[in-house]
Amino acid sequence: MVASSPRAGFDPVAGMIVSVVNGGTMPPMANIASLLKSEISRVARKEVRGETVGLKKAISNYRSEIAALKRRAQALESELRRLSKAVGKTASAAADGAAPTSAQRFSPKGLASQRKRLGLSAQECGLLVGASGQSIYNWEDGKARPRAKHLQALAALRSMGKKDAAARLSELRAR
Repeated sequence: MVASSPRAGFDPVAGMIVSVVNGGTMPPMANIASLLKSEISRVARKEVRGETVGLKKAISNYRSEIAALKRRAQALESELRRLSKAVGKTASAAADGAAPTSAQRFSPKGLASQRKRLGLSAQECGLLVGASGQSIYNWEDGKARPRAKHLQALAALRSMGKKDAAARLSELRAR
């Protein structure tokens, strides 16, 4: 009896190297190239995972810093608005010389009804107040707000009747 030597061959169906010993077949041996490929991809995934963990932590820190900066910017903007309102009030009071005892109210709807009550056009109302007719329209539409000097003239309009307004208009036109 002759000792049989192990033989190996490539099995095209299995795509692997197979060995035949003593007339039987052993389980197929894995292809070295596929083993290497799978091992390399496993190690690469592990390395990438290790790198991305650090990046994810950094991203989380950056996002929290950005949120804190946004909150701080919003707080500073609101503080700026508050301070500019306070400065605006003191500057307007200083510009008027004597501060008025009460703030004068203005309502666009009230101006329109006052003008209609007196039977004035926007141009005539503007002449009485010291503004243009277009300004009167803008005030009535709420697109603009009259300045302090015009508010005083508008307050004086409330106490006028039709005859007083007509007399004042003829006086202003005569000049």
